[in-house]
Amino acid sequence: MGSERMSDRALGRATLARQGLLRRTGTPALEMIEHLCGLQAQAPMPPYFALWARIENFRPDALSELIERREVVRIVAMRGTVFALSAADALTFRPLVQPLLDRDLRTNTQYRAHLYGIDAAALAAAGRDLVRDRPLTQLQMRPLLEERFPGRGGAALAHGVRGLVPMVQVPPRGLWGRSGQPALATLESWVGQALDPAPSLRTMVLRYLAAFGPASALDTQAWSGLTRLGEILDELRPQLRVFTAESGTELFDLPDAPRPEAGVPAPVRILAPFDNVLLSHADRRRILDDEVRKRVFTQNGIIKPAVLVGGRVAGFTTTTVGKDGVILEVEPLTTIAKSHRPAIEAEGRRLLKFAHPEAVTREVRFTDS
Repeated sequence: MGSERMSDRALGRATLARQGLLRRTGTPALEMIEHLCGLQAQAPMPPYFALWARIENFRPDALSELIERREVVRIVAMRGTVFALSAADALTFRPLVQPLLDRDLRTNTQYRAHLYGIDAAALAAAGRDLVRDRPLTQLQMRPLLEERFPGRGGAALAHGVRGLVPMVQVPPRGLWGRSGQPALATLESWVGQALDPAPSLRTMVLRYLAAFGPASALDTQAWSGLTRLGEILDELRPQLRVFTAESGTELFDLPDAPRPEAGVPAPVRILAPFDNVLLSHADRRRILDDEVRKRVFTQNGIIKPAVLVGGRVAGFTTTTVGKDGVILEVEPLTTIAKSHRPAIEAEGRRLLKFAHPEAVTREVRFTDS
């Protein structure tokens, strides 16, 4: 098919439509998680806020119950970070990203010296054996692994097990209002199913386009952490729509995926910390200016809760909890018109009611007021 021109604004609207950020829906939590190809979850609570931003009347128990029923798991997956994935997607996605995790064992500057030349199969088998009877934290694994692999650092060995063996963080880690150290069990034992023996990269790429498209080959690679996905997109080209971004980059998309007009209004939204919509493209200009990104993405790897105004990141929020009340501060990073501020305040109050229902007072402030 021929290539069509697509503006950054139209590109942003298309992505927001896929992400459930143009309007909240009644989509069940598990269905939304699968549509979004999982939720970034290196911290326990962000998945709840990601779903709140997208699902009408979302209740935290909806996700906690899925985790307790083992229908959703917390597992290292795309980009080598922890995701909340449906059990079915974890069984498929985790084998597909194994090359990324194998590469990390060779290149990770913190651990590679202690892992150099190690028998990876033996290390994986040791890790599986250690958690056969009960989940263990990486800290608990360290001395046990050091006994089996003398002369090698326990922290590196535990990191190696994390990469070689698909393991889930078991509850109470990740439950709303509760937490705990990330104790690990093998994915297969936890969900009672085997890994997908023949996972499809093509299917994974199509799933990504459904949730984040239109997108380039580099975008797809930025989301997954994998390489050479341009070859997969070229194979899929006959069944895809092809666009050209303002930058001249070639973009791919599903033929029937939603692509609203560029002028469609985009409501105010407050995203979760580490929200995947900010992290899943190599070129983030569809919703995020580079100067703004430098303020939202901190040097120590924190991604702040971003405020979307008119479909673009315009600021971020900070929440302070006091003895009786809670305050949400909005720090503008671009000029926010007075006409938009009531909508931000209303969304902020909804967020505070969701996160702090017991608070006596809830207040939203702008730092530039």
